Amino acid sequence: QVHLVESGGGSVQAGGSLTLSCAVSEDIFTTYLLGWYRQAPAKQREFIATISTGGSTNYADSVKGRFTISRDNAKNAVYLQMNSLKPDDTAVYYCNGGPNWGQGTQVTVSS
Repeated sequence: QVHLVESGGGSVQAGGSLTLSCAVSEDIFTTYLLGWYRQAPAKQREFIATISTGGSTNYADSVKGRFTISRDNAKNAVYLQMNSLKPDDTAVYYCNGGPNWGQGTQVTVSS
């Protein structure tokens, strides 16, 4: 049973933008803090951003000012708008809600 499904990954040049989407099952969407994490090759998964049920947001310093997390309560979806992308942003990006994780979507940023 799939509870979180990411989409929107792809390849982009440095300085470009991408928007990731995550479709979330309603029980998770209305219960948990929702977030985005990423994992680059040979590195640990790291926190990027979270958004509460009330819309409060929190960001990692590495993406602050470049990435924006948002949620659409009508669609049970959470988004990650990524601007000014850098090669260091290359990773698999995961959507999270409590103990639940999506399957991930690849983002590749070329220099």
